[in-house]
Amino acid sequence: MPGILYIVSTPIGNLEDITLRALRILKEVDAIASENVNTTLKLLARYEIKKPLISYTEHKWYTSSTPHKLKQQGIIMEKLLNGENIALVSSAGTPLISDPGYELINQSLENNIKVIPIPGVSAAVTALSVSGLATDRFLFEGFLPLKKSKRHKRLLDANASNATMVFYESPYRLVKTLKEMCDCFGGSRKAVIGREMTKLYEETIRGTLDEVIARMEKQAVRGECTIVVEKAPSE
Repeated sequence: MPGILYIVSTPIGNLEDITLRALRILKEVDAIASENVNTTLKLLARYEIKKPLISYTEHKWYTSSTPHKLKQQGIIMEKLLNGENIALVSSAGTPLISDPGYELINQSLENNIKVIPIPGVSAAVTALSVSGLATDRFLFEGFLPLKKSKRHKRLLDANASNATMVFYESPYRLVKTLKEMCDCFGGSRKAVIGREMTKLYEETIRGTLDEVIARMEKQAVRGECTIVVEKAPSE
C-alpha cells in the first residue's frame, strides 16, 4: 500500500502558532519534504522532533542531466509508493500558497496516494482577518509578476473582481508596488500592510494608498509583507 502525503501548515513567525495535530503528524511521518530546510530545522528543534528532511524547492526541481524531470519530486514519490508517509511543509504558513507543490499533489493523486491537509495559519488570511476591509469576498493574487506590463495588467484585472484584494510582496519592492497600485486604483483607496506578522516587531499599517506610501517611504522595510486593498467602489 502507498503511503500518505500530509500537507502540513507551519507558523509564519511565532513558533507557538502550530497545531497539536501538526506536531503529532510531524512526529509520526517517515520524512519531511521542506521548501526551506534551515527554517524547518528550527521548528523541529523547538519541539524536539528528529526526522529525515528532503529539500523541495523550485530551483532544485530540475537538474541539468534531466531537464524535464522533477528530481526531488521523484524521490518523494518513490518513498510514497514504497509505503512511507511524508509531510510537506513550506518555509512558513500553509504549503502551496504561492509555494511549490501542486505538481507533487497532482502526481500523488494520479498514483492513488491519499493527500491529507493539516490546516493552520496562512499569511493572507491572517492579514485579511484584521484588515477591517470586507471579507465576504476576496481575491488572493500572491506575488505579482516581475515584468511591469504584466504587473499592470494583473492589477487592473484584480481591480475588476469586485472583491477585497490580497497580495504578497518583498520588502525591497514594497514601495514600488504600492505606487503602481496607486496608479491603477487611485490614491484614496484604503489599504492595509501586515509586516512581520506574529513576530516580535509585528506591525499593521493602515490608511489610503497615498498615506501608506508616504509612511513606508520614511522607514526601513523588513520582513515579507502582505498587502490588503479595498475593493473598487460599486459605482
